[in-house]
Amino acid sequence: MLFKKSIPQLIAEANENGEHTLKRTLSSTGLIALGVGAIIGAGLFSLTGIAAAENAGPAVILSFIIAAVGCAFAGLCYAEFASMIPVAGSAYTYSYATMGEFVAWIIGWDLVLEYALAGATVAVSWSQYFNQLLMIFHIHLPDMLLKGPWEGGVVNLPAIIIVCLLSLLLMRGTQESSTVNNILVILKVGVVLIFIALGWSFINPANHDPFIPVNPGEEMVKSGQQSLMAFLKSDDFGHFGISGVLRAAGVVFFAFIGFDAVSTAAQEAKNPKKGMPIGIIGSLVICTLLYVLFSYVMTGIENYTMFKGDAKPVATAFAKTGYHFLNTALIITIIAGYTSVILVMLLGQSRVFYSMSKDGLLPKVFSDLSKRQTPWKTNAIFMVFVSIFAGFVPVSDLGHMVSIGTLFAFTLVCVGILVLRKTDPKLERPFKTPLVPFVPVMGILVCVLMMASLPIESWERLAIWLALGLLIYFVYGKKHSVIRKQHQNQQSVE
Repeated sequence: MLFKKSIPQLIAEANENGEHTLKRTLSSTGLIALGVGAIIGAGLFSLTGIAAAENAGPAVILSFIIAAVGCAFAGLCYAEFASMIPVAGSAYTYSYATMGEFVAWIIGWDLVLEYALAGATVAVSWSQYFNQLLMIFHIHLPDMLLKGPWEGGVVNLPAIIIVCLLSLLLMRGTQESSTVNNILVILKVGVVLIFIALGWSFINPANHDPFIPVNPGEEMVKSGQQSLMAFLKSDDFGHFGISGVLRAAGVVFFAFIGFDAVSTAAQEAKNPKKGMPIGIIGSLVICTLLYVLFSYVMTGIENYTMFKGDAKPVATAFAKTGYHFLNTALIITIIAGYTSVILVMLLGQSRVFYSMSKDGLLPKVFSDLSKRQTPWKTNAIFMVFVSIFAGFVPVSDLGHMVSIGTLFAFTLVCVGILVLRKTDPKLERPFKTPLVPFVPVMGILVCVLMMASLPIESWERLAIWLALGLLIYFVYGKKHSVIRKQHQNQQSVE
């Protein structure tokens, strides 16, 4: 039997009062700011350069568009769920209502990977820009404190410090965290617009030629010198050409995970039925437009080959404009932007664990709330967990793991819409995903295509993470499941 939660039951639990209930403090504007705060960050300021240099060249612009299309399909599905089920937990909660507890556990465990490692990824990039800011003021941190052991250092100390500080802020309260996030978002969007406006006149058309760099393996397939299967297994796959554009789409997809984080805060929205679709779709539209313009300017100012191995490509490109007096302001606002991303990722992760704990699938400690109605114990535990990853694991490995986890979550949300339209077609839907089944099916196809383009190591790490999650579920979660106990009690009464 599939153990599912009914939607009325989910909403009733979210609306009940008491010490285990989250406080509704977020407006539609706050939700959009939450989304923009999570979306614009490392994916734009760091991964754009990496994806251009290693995978797509100037065609990273197309990669952003492909990733945005996949996000648009998934975002429309998220918006329907978020308006119907305004409960903390995002895709985990939606899966519980449509596909049952087992699938919900898998997606919840996957979301932990997504948010926790996303926070760690951005913290690593934050550290690089923070060090550059210190150097402007002639403060030099030893290299051993800026890199993990796999990169020739000992520990990335600034990355650990920022994760700890923001975790402490989240323990203080959602209202305070949202206010800080809104200020950081204004600064971050401002620097993106300044970069686009000032950099546009410095674009060199030669840097966009060729727009899609040649992939030798693809050329050999076209001429019949190599089979398609041999190319797919070769080192050429994913390095420029069409395959490079697709792989870059999978890499920069990391840059779009913000609207997913919006849905984790549904239980803290003042008017979730109206606010959640606005927050999800609004933040996605705004950021997609900024991404395309930003990547076009960046690859036009500087040749994409110069971004290889560069953790701060924006500063590298901006130096070409001659506006050196703005360099310090640029770095400060990028740091502010990264800070808001880490903040939202840590918030999203804690809300998923909160929901899983409320359902009995994780120990009660993860749903204990403080007097300020925040899951402070979860924040404290993941402060340690995320800090370890941020301090010791390379940013590229973290980015790939986040991308595949996010794509997997989006795929299951699209499947959930198809299932719910079939099983409960008459449910009230304040926002309806248009063109069903076309939109969810296309969301599934685009997400799976981007997952397939990621390195095999990403799949192996995802498999290991899910295997660990399944072990925890069968050892603990299944035995302590609230809905299973309710069902057993009902059967015993009958």
